[in-house]
Amino acid sequence: MDVRPHSPVVAALRLCLYALFAGLLALAAVRAPGTAAVAAALGTGAVFAWGVLSPAVRRSRRAAAVWLAVLSAAWLVLLALSPEALWAAFPLYFLHLHLLPVRWSLPAVAATAVAAIAGFVGRGQQVTAGAFIGPLLGAAVAVATVLGYEALYRESERRRELIEELVATRAELAHAERTAGTLAERERLAREIHDTLAQGLSSIQLLLRAAQRALPDGSPAAAHIEQARATAQDNLAEARRFVHALTPPGLERGSLAGALERLSSGAAAPPRARFSVSGTPVELPTPYEVALLRIAQSALGNARRHARAHRAEITLSFMDTAVALDVVDDGVGFDPEAVGAAVRRSGGAVDGGFGLPAMRSRAEALGGTFTVESAPGQGTAVAVTLPYPDPGDRA
Repeated sequence: MDVRPHSPVVAALRLCLYALFAGLLALAAVRAPGTAAVAAALGTGAVFAWGVLSPAVRRSRRAAAVWLAVLSAAWLVLLALSPEALWAAFPLYFLHLHLLPVRWSLPAVAATAVAAIAGFVGRGQQVTAGAFIGPLLGAAVAVATVLGYEALYRESERRRELIEELVATRAELAHAERTAGTLAERERLAREIHDTLAQGLSSIQLLLRAAQRALPDGSPAAAHIEQARATAQDNLAEARRFVHALTPPGLERGSLAGALERLSSGAAAPPRARFSVSGTPVELPTPYEVALLRIAQSALGNARRHARAHRAEITLSFMDTAVALDVVDDGVGFDPEAVGAAVRRSGGAVDGGFGLPAMRSRAEALGGTFTVESAPGQGTAVAVTLPYPDPGDRA
């Protein structure tokens, strides 16, 4: 009959309630002084049985309220004929509390208790303390039992939802860690190939070209040197293809500026980011592009998670001797000196995060500088400057 979802424990309690109501109706019928009271008890029982078996009462709160009103009216008729029907008010309390919203069930319980006392007193029965205390105490116990169970049920549901959320979060974190590990390994391999194989092959080409120029005309070694230089050129191109294949997904579809543009426009949650480019774009080595993209992602993530920013500005500036990245947000800000001290005390992490130290490490590993300007309530500005590599190192 309860139209709200509950645990299976309620089913057993509901059966006990049915049995209690049926037993009290039988008691009122047996001890009733006349056939009218017996008929009223049977009629009340019939109304009760119809509601228990009716699918409409189980599905609709409105149908349940109508059935409860009819049942209460039948009980009032029985109460007017038999004072023993007083005790049937106790299961009615539970029906009111289960089938009606709280704003209606509490007044209904109070009205039922008053009706039970008035029906007992109006029949000319001996007035005792039990005639007043019994219905009132029963109402109080019913209200405390049902509301207490409702509170426990809500708490149980909240804990179940928290557990489900925790399990889902752990799965997401595990997936994120695997993805981060994969991307980090791809970046490491790209750096190793770029810094070793690609640079070595580029140096071999330069040396072979110098040796080719130093050979006298018609030297039989010239053909071998030319073949060696062509082989080095082919392998250098292959190494560059490997580096390109291992770059982050954001850089696979275009330049660094395009990746930063997609980063700023693709955020579904605040802050709303705007990207701009200053100066004439210069082709950068893959490690530079990877470092700047990762720093921008980390700075934007900090603005979202910690600064609660609404807007952010990402600026990529190509200058005469260096490339600079600036990420400015309008968040709550922080004290960089205090955070720096906390990072040093904790060995590089604050509240489980390595964002600022990781960004600084990426910039310094490429010979650049990393600065943070912020103050409580004044937003945050992250600036990275990387000097251009030597022309021969831009492979």
